[in-house]
Amino acid sequence: MSRTVGTTLPGDPPGGRRAAAVWGIGVSVYFVAVIFRTSLGVAGLDAADRFHVNASALSTFSILQLLVYAGMQIPVGLLVDRLGTKKVLGLGVVLFTVGQLGFAFSPSYGMALASRALLGCGDAMTFISVLRLGTRWFPARRGPLIAQLAGLVGMAGNLVSTLVLARLLHGIGWTAAFAGSALAGVVVFVLLLLFLKDHPEGHEPEPFPHRGAAYVRRQIVASWREPGTRLGLWVHFTTQFPAMVFLLLWGLPFLVEAQGLSRATAGELLTLVVLSNMVIGLVYGQVVARHHEARLPLALTTVGATALLWGATLAYPGDHAPMWLLVVLCVVLGACGPASMLGFDFARPANPPERQGTASGITNMGGFVASMTTLFAVGVLLDATGDDYSVAFSSVFVLQALGVSQILRLRKRAIRRERERLVASRVETVHVPA
Repeated sequence: MSRTVGTTLPGDPPGGRRAAAVWGIGVSVYFVAVIFRTSLGVAGLDAADRFHVNASALSTFSILQLLVYAGMQIPVGLLVDRLGTKKVLGLGVVLFTVGQLGFAFSPSYGMALASRALLGCGDAMTFISVLRLGTRWFPARRGPLIAQLAGLVGMAGNLVSTLVLARLLHGIGWTAAFAGSALAGVVVFVLLLLFLKDHPEGHEPEPFPHRGAAYVRRQIVASWREPGTRLGLWVHFTTQFPAMVFLLLWGLPFLVEAQGLSRATAGELLTLVVLSNMVIGLVYGQVVARHHEARLPLALTTVGATALLWGATLAYPGDHAPMWLLVVLCVVLGACGPASMLGFDFARPANPPERQGTASGITNMGGFVASMTTLFAVGVLLDATGDDYSVAFSSVFVLQALGVSQILRLRKRAIRRERERLVASRVETVHVPA
């Protein structure tokens, strides 16, 4: 008799314990990259004092880091498609470790900026590589859960920077804390060199005979023409940035300076965002793995809840919002990261294996462009309004409105195209003896 293979496609890798072990090494690199990326979030006020800068100059650290990160996404996607995961991840580890060391010893604002740019360049090479590693080692049906787990591990890195690095910073000082954390980069680099493999035996990718500018153009154009890639970009754009801006730089100053909380209490609320992210990420991954059509409702619900809670917090009468409202805000912000992972669940089925890196790079640009724009807007508006956080954080709503309009415009075309590709793939059946 014949049996149609649900979402398991011909040629899918087998997964299993070895796949989990190899993927675990790759995701540990991403874990360390996120620690380094978010380390400024707990050191923002210290950095302002250390380098004698105002809010706009302080936001430049994160803006430059994200500018480099976003600008590197398509080149990194192309590199991963061409060179494989191990080489690109290895280069990324070297760059972000050197950047973290440079930030530790920077005597001036300019050198510190250059170090964060170098860190952003290395960081940019991690997540796309980890996504590609997952598609090479696990069956396609596991894609949504694997992406959410990668995001969860990244948030665990954020948790380390919030809990551990913050204590080290105020215990042993700036230089020792940042230089000591850089040792984690050395550890994962050694693990990567010794144990990471691009793909399991028997699942080697097709060789790429095309080289040069023509190949690059074809990869980018073909990926961009897929409405699923563009929808993925806008989902990532609209969902990720509110939490990213909060955790990366402006959350601690907002809670301390605008809401009158102590640093310890503000740190606990930042930790709550991370913990919420980890829990919701597992839920979203399981829901989408079982009900693929839930992707868009989850993303739009997250955007709506985020806008509602931000609006309630900023418009609350009186000098400070109540603690219960800040707690609910932080819990809802925790959904932003998992919702942004849904963008890759639109781009992944829209593109063949040889374009997965490029398509993921395009998608991943979305949230970081939005984060960079908002970081800049908040810094400028704070300086212009004398630190009025209500006005500054209102910029969040502008980008959310833009993103939702693009999601609604693209959703029907992307879903129709995805269904066409799925029907084509299911034409193949596996014949099993009766």
